[in-house]
This record gives sequence, structure tokens and C-alpha cells, in this order.
Amino acid sequence: MEKTAQSAKLASYKLASLSEETKNKALLSIAEHIKNNVDTILKENKKDLAAAEILLKDGSLSKPLYDRLKLDEEKINVIIKGIEDVVKLEDPVNKTLWGMELDKDLELYRVSCPIGVIGVIFESRPDVVPQIVSLAIKSANSVILKGGVEALNSNQIFVKLINEALKTIPEFPENSINLIKTREDVKELLKMDKYIDLLIPRGSNNLVKYIQENTKIPVLGHTEGICHIYIDKEAALNKAIKVSIDSKIQYPAACNAVETLLVHKDIADKLLPLLISEFKKEDVFVKGEELTRRIVPDIEPATEKDWETEYSDKIISIKLVEDINEAINHINLYGSGHTDCIITENTQNRDLFMNLVDSAGVYCNTSTRFADGFRYGLGAEVGISTNKTHARGPVGLEGLTIYKYKLYGNGQIVAEYSGKDAKKYTHKFLNNDN
Repeated sequence: MEKTAQSAKLASYKLASLSEETKNKALLSIAEHIKNNVDTILKENKKDLAAAEILLKDGSLSKPLYDRLKLDEEKINVIIKGIEDVVKLEDPVNKTLWGMELDKDLELYRVSCPIGVIGVIFESRPDVVPQIVSLAIKSANSVILKGGVEALNSNQIFVKLINEALKTIPEFPENSINLIKTREDVKELLKMDKYIDLLIPRGSNNLVKYIQENTKIPVLGHTEGICHIYIDKEAALNKAIKVSIDSKIQYPAACNAVETLLVHKDIADKLLPLLISEFKKEDVFVKGEELTRRIVPDIEPATEKDWETEYSDKIISIKLVEDINEAINHINLYGSGHTDCIITENTQNRDLFMNLVDSAGVYCNTSTRFADGFRYGLGAEVGISTNKTHARGPVGLEGLTIYKYKLYGNGQIVAEYSGKDAKKYTHKFLNNDN
């Protein structure tokens, strides 16, 4: 493991010097290799699905994880399109973010640069591999990937094809894209703070907490996706129903699917029968607290535990609230800081909600399922962060860069700027093109 991490670190130094043209050639080569090997990818994925079916039957694997595991031609076409979209994105590296003149012929620039070596630990979804790799290459980072054992064959074939594609680009350094396979590897990976600059876990609450508690390496990610929709008393009912249904059923296993609906008590009598009826048509299991069940009795009771549960399934809990302030307080207390939405036609309530809800994504009148790097135009994402440092929300290219300061002088020394008769700093901002 140390050899892998050390090799990835050495590769990261070479990656930082690659031109945008070279990186884009590498990405297009990867897309072509995937396109030419769809049958092989699906064959390997079927091996994983066959083994996963046994785990599903004995309860060792959940249905949402099984669903995420499955690949088909449509998903692979989306993967290829995602890689091609990353090619079109602006190079995030070596961009001058700002410049400042400290004095004549003494100029300071803040310039974007790669983070270095990124370890990504994820569960089930094999399409994560090409997504992460494409963003890592464009941002000039090397990666060490660890997928779930249930997707081992799929992950291996993707990494094999990716590395075959990279060998066609002479300038591209070896050991830029690495795959580790066992839990023991992960334990060793977490000790590699000398070589690994950032860890991104994607998966269950337990996985993320384990990573956070067992490493000195900075961790970027989210533990849960407990997303809310608050339906205000001045909401348009048809809009509220349409958005709520999509947020729950478009992909229930996703971390940005809504788990709890908060409904203003003044519109509950009109809205709830219609909304719950629509949920039941989609086979959604509905829970509600006492006030909700007085209006629609034939649903299951919701308990305190439901407000802090990420179902990742066709289950939703509903709670009536007195006003927008109660809704905001509930979200900030029970939410995971992921994505939360208000449905309203009242601009004052909209702005209050958007400003006071403390989440990475705060929406108005639209589905929580939009919380996604591809949909944000980031090309793809390595994950969604609820952190408040460095990167937040869907983490794309920009989130995989940091910056350094470059100072250009002409023989100046600090002694000249201190003491009696000291020279004065000018501290004038410079245009980026300087």
C-alpha cells in the first residue's frame, strides 16, 4: 500500500505539469476505450450482479445498493458523454485567481493548482470510477480508488480500460490511476497521510464515519442525505405535488432524494389527500405524525427517529408545521446539511428560507434531485460535500484544486520594508492578465 501511495504521489508531480491538450487527449482516449468495450464491461458487471443477487436474498446487500450496481448500455453512454463533457470544461489548473502589486517589480499572484493525491472510497456504483477519473485527470490529480467488493469485477474492468487508454498518451505518467481491493488495503490507506492529500468517501453513514474517525488525512464528504421539502402556505399545490413526487421517486436510493416533507398547517387539508394519493400510486410508503394522520388516517405513524433517518428507498415522512420558522428550525436540527427546498410563491418567505437554512444546497420550487455535479454543469462530481471548508455541495473540477501564491521580485528584501525610512507597500490589485 505504501508503494502504491508513493507511486501515486510521484505521478501527481508530473500530472501538474501536463498541458490542457494532453489531458484532453487522455480523456478522449478513455472515452473511446470504454465505447469500444461495452460488451466486456457488461459481461464483468453481470458477474457482480449474479453475486449480488445472493447477497440481496440473504439480506447482506440492500435493494438500493443492488440497483446502483447495475450497468446497461444507456448508463455506459451517459458515462462516455460525461467524460466528453469534462473535455469541454475550462482547465481549472494554473489559473490566476488574483494578483497584487506589493511594490514596483514585486508582484504576488494566487494561482490554482492540483490538490495532489486523492483517495476515493465508495460503495456499489461502478460508474463512479470513470466519473472520478475524468475529473482527476482534468484537474491533474492522481487517484487511489477503493470500491465496494460487490462491484469488484466492474471496477477492475473500468480501471484496466482506463490505464490501457492512458498508455496511448506518451506524456501521461504511470501510476496516476490506482485501484485497491481489500479492507486491509483501506486500513493501510488511512495511515498514508505522508502521501495522500485528501480522502473522499462516498457511501453509507457508517462508511464515512469510519473514515473520518480513523485517519489524519483531510476528509471531504457527507455522512447522510436527509433532505427536506417545506411546502409553504403560499405554495402552488400542483407545483408542490410535482416537485415532491420527483424528489422522492426519480431515484429513491440517491443521497439527494427527499426524505421528509414539512407542510404548513393552513394548506394541509387541501394538499395532503392529493399528495399522499400520488405517492401511493408510485408505491411510496408514507408515514406521518399525529396531525398528518388526522387528515389522512390510512398512513403509518412517524416517530422521532424518522426525522433523522435517510431511507434511500420509497419511504417518506410528513410533518405539519405552524410556520416557516418551525420548518427552518426542524431542517437545521434534523437535516444533514445536504439539500433542502421550499415550495412557495411568496418571495419574502423564499428569501428567508434560502438565507437561514444551513445546507450545501438550498432550493426554491424545484426538485432536490438537481443536487448533482453533472446537472450543475460541472461535467461530473467526485461526491457531494456538506463540509464548510474548501468545497461544498457537488464537488467538481474546482473542488479538486487548491491554490498557491507566486511572488515575482527583483532583488527586494524584507529589511527594506521595516524600521526607519522603510519603503511602503503599494498593495494594488492587478488585472488577471498581468
